[in-house]
Amino acid sequence: MKKKLLFSSLVLLLTVTLVACSAAPGARSQGTSGTEVRKTLKLGLNLELTGSVSAYGSAEEKGAKLAVEEINKTGGVDGKKIELITKDNKSDNSEAATVTTNLATESKVNVVVGPATSGATAAASPNASQAAVPLITPSGTTDNLTLTSDGKANPYTFRATFVDSYQGDILAKYASDHLKAKKVVLFYDNSSDYAKGIAKRFKKVYQDTIVAEATFQSGDTDFQSALTKLKGQNYDAVIMPGYYQETGTIIKQAREMGITAPIVGPDGFADEKLVELAGASNANKVYYISGFSASSSDKAVQFAKAYQSKYGVAPSMFAALAYDSVYMAADAAKGTKTSVDIAKNLAKLKDFEGVTGTMTIDKKHNPVKSVSVVELTDGKESASTTVRAD
Repeated sequence: MKKKLLFSSLVLLLTVTLVACSAAPGARSQGTSGTEVRKTLKLGLNLELTGSVSAYGSAEEKGAKLAVEEINKTGGVDGKKIELITKDNKSDNSEAATVTTNLATESKVNVVVGPATSGATAAASPNASQAAVPLITPSGTTDNLTLTSDGKANPYTFRATFVDSYQGDILAKYASDHLKAKKVVLFYDNSSDYAKGIAKRFKKVYQDTIVAEATFQSGDTDFQSALTKLKGQNYDAVIMPGYYQETGTIIKQAREMGITAPIVGPDGFADEKLVELAGASNANKVYYISGFSASSSDKAVQFAKAYQSKYGVAPSMFAALAYDSVYMAADAAKGTKTSVDIAKNLAKLKDFEGVTGTMTIDKKHNPVKSVSVVELTDGKESASTTVRAD
């Protein structure tokens, strides 16, 4: 009898231990009930404020803070002020996951804005889902970020920007229709799923000739060898999926070597540090996809003026997307009691007028909206063209 009792106790202890280990720390207390909207609407920022892509996170923090200030000045949401809780994920995917759990279970936020990058968002999303707290990534673009493993929409993951495959479509259309490029070089970051996804899609949909392909790695600083090989080719444009850290330097070295062909990139170009790295005099005939143009609408103009007044610099696409993300969250929070209600309203968001365009959330939790392609001349935006791939 004693042996049987001891065995039963061990089985019970083992079962409790396994259940405890199977859930994210702290997530069990939230379950599917989510977090309650109380005296304030709690909004958590999970952003890359330090580390390798801090330029994105810092810009998004500024945009988000401006939106919160504006909303609170006009009475908040249902008379409740937005309470902002900001945490730095240090441009580290594991840290982004930990921050999400902390925001949801310790700070008990009702919605999370961020992370900025796709990898960090992918790491953070499961923890947000387990806590039943909606997460809006302003700028994460990997196609399947908002989906579960079976291809269905994750009830708690949303984005304010377009997906990578759509960027590949836009790059192909812009190269063909606007630059009249019949021959291109494809030069992309082979260490980034973001860049590889865009490059893969471009190769699939571009109807003319890719005369050469070359790759680089995140952290590379010397591109002379690859550029020397490309210089001798006959082409009309260089398509360059990648982030500003490397592409800014590539632009500088390419122009200094006498490569004058148009250089076309994705939204990873969309930061002022691209021009800093390239040098303003080298940033000519440079084109990139942007989810924001300061001249695209009256709403965009007003936002740009307010941002410039507050921070002393013009807003980047990342600042604008975070600004819209906060307003999306506030709109979805109207009349709600829990974070679960907010997630349901985000899934039904329709004809939402943001500074990055009017958007409707589709069945995969992606926004349907047009895209701007910005042209740089001497490092300044000299033109903006609205492009749709359909």
